[in-house]
Amino acid sequence: MAGKLWDKNLETDRVVEAFTVGRDREMDLHLARFDILGSMAHITMLRHVGLLAEEELRPLLAELRTLHDMAAAGEFVIEEGVEDVHSQVELMLTRSLGDLGKKIHSGRSRNDQVLLDLKLFTREKIRETASLVSSLSHVLLRQSEHYKDIILPGYTHLQVAMPSSFGLWFGAFAESLADDLILLRAAYQICNRNPLGSAAGYGSSFPLNREMTTALLGFDSMNYNVVYAQMGRGKMERTVAFALAGIAGTASKLACDACMYSSQNFGFVRLPDRYTTGSSIMPHKKNPDVFELVRARCNKIQTLPQQIAMICNNLPSGYFRDLQTIKEIFIPAFDELADCLRMTTAIMNEVEVNPNIISDRKYDLMFSVEEVNRRTLAGLPFRDAYKQVALEIEAGRFIPDKGISHTHEGSIGNLCNEAIAALIDEAIAEFNFSKVIEAEQQLLKQ
Repeated sequence: MAGKLWDKNLETDRVVEAFTVGRDREMDLHLARFDILGSMAHITMLRHVGLLAEEELRPLLAELRTLHDMAAAGEFVIEEGVEDVHSQVELMLTRSLGDLGKKIHSGRSRNDQVLLDLKLFTREKIRETASLVSSLSHVLLRQSEHYKDIILPGYTHLQVAMPSSFGLWFGAFAESLADDLILLRAAYQICNRNPLGSAAGYGSSFPLNREMTTALLGFDSMNYNVVYAQMGRGKMERTVAFALAGIAGTASKLACDACMYSSQNFGFVRLPDRYTTGSSIMPHKKNPDVFELVRARCNKIQTLPQQIAMICNNLPSGYFRDLQTIKEIFIPAFDELADCLRMTTAIMNEVEVNPNIISDRKYDLMFSVEEVNRRTLAGLPFRDAYKQVALEIEAGRFIPDKGISHTHEGSIGNLCNEAIAALIDEAIAEFNFSKVIEAEQQLLKQ
């Protein structure tokens, strides 16, 4: 059977092979382009340290560029009987260039290859995620400004509590996403460190130049200690998963509110018809299925850190095959979250709000605190004002004054949306994604 880098001409039981390979071929297709980029950086470094000649480097780089184009176009295939993406790349190079293709593995192990591939994949997916979060945030802020004067009941314990507004409601989720971006940025910093050169986790006797591959691939720094580089497998994914879970938690809460607020019992918002579904027997139904699925899928994403922890939390240092299974839950999570963010952005961009909510008398009591504060400002001690209003409510004599005057920072009348927008833009700028994009473009131009 072809395609095993570790093959020693011993036959492996097919059942055992199927069990140990698992979904690796499927997951590795997501890593193919990054494996090729890593190989380009690695062989460029091998030429620099004298392990490849210039006349060997050029055809290898040219062939790897061809493979990169195939992977970028979705045309890269891991053949039946080939164990993983690393084996497939080396096999294709060997087919095209003969024994020269076998030289690219000098100074590497599949352990640091997969570490590198996952980091390159993850930092690109973080960039895509950050862009989607930013887009949703700015839609929410735009809606916050547009509907800032429309009063909305605020709840505690799911009981009508105090006046809120759509300005506050939309803006609250935008600021939550700003914090989520800060956490994602921290995860990106941990991800964007170069493990290449750690080999199987104990370094190499070849005179590798790890600073060079770090620069070629646009990393901020390297994982310096080769043992820690291997220990980072699982830790990096878990750290990034916590950041994804934060974003998912914000999206899930927004979806939950939207499902509740769009029901007839609330009637606060109207979802666009094209994002609702009907019933097989009830002709009036317009169900918020999209947001229900956003809620469910985002709740599932919030379990990801715990799943990864349960796979790797009792492993000693060094590599273990357990880590392979992390790919199967980690890699798909990015696209699932991206789908949820895109759908949420589209709906929030078109959602309509009810401008007449407070005309319903069942919301009159949410103005009780406003009345207490009004009397306190007129000179009555707060506790006395509280008792007066409470007695009027009990006697059925409370008449609300629905005028709202909130002026402090972050309140109904002073949303601070410009400051929230600045938080989001600053968080995005601090990723410095352009550094990585430029490095990858330069590598491909060699």
